[in-house]
Amino acid sequence: MKLSVVATPIGNLEDITLRALRTLKEAEVIACEDTRVTKKLLSHFDISTPIISFHANSGEKGVEKILALLRSGKHVALVSDAGTPGLSDPGAILVSHAREQFGEELKIETIAGASALAAAIAIAGLKVSSFMFYGFLPLKKGRQKLIQQMALEERASICFESTHRILKLIEVLATHAPKRRIGLYRELTKLYEEAIVGDAQKVQEVLVANPQKQRGEFVVIVEAL
Repeated sequence: MKLSVVATPIGNLEDITLRALRTLKEAEVIACEDTRVTKKLLSHFDISTPIISFHANSGEKGVEKILALLRSGKHVALVSDAGTPGLSDPGAILVSHAREQFGEELKIETIAGASALAAAIAIAGLKVSSFMFYGFLPLKKGRQKLIQQMALEERASICFESTHRILKLIEVLATHAPKRRIGLYRELTKLYEEAIVGDAQKVQEVLVANPQKQRGEFVVIVEAL
């Protein structure tokens, strides 16, 4: 039995590794967040490995289903919709349960590759040698408190944000951290990849003046003090 945690492209399909392709072909089952998304990836590379759904709402039953496959000796590959599993998906929960249940009997391997977090840091041009990563901020409960924490944190703060909430996030940061530089890294590796860097007020002005720049998926970095 083997569990392969496989990174997939975050936008550009050319970013998948040769090792990832081989692993996805060799695996007996692929566990994925959204079967529709993964089917497109597999179809593009002519991979016919069976897939099952495993996402944030799968709960204990979803974890047990994969553990049962591993228990039967299967080679399972775990993927998220994009990037490296384990940050904003249930991958970490599965790996934890698998280690606890099987110990050294189970081989757990990482198939490294694309990561929006690493990609943004690479082109940030900001001080990020030490940082706090928040993943996707909560939609309601605790959101305001976390944003304020990002504004006060001496280390860099990094989070993911989506189209409908990006402007509001920058507005709050402009209130609580007006002097700190912020980087918005939009649609990384995709056709309209873009970086918007400056103090929160400047970034806010750019987004308001250009509503199309509010579209897409974002990595947001608040520079370290």
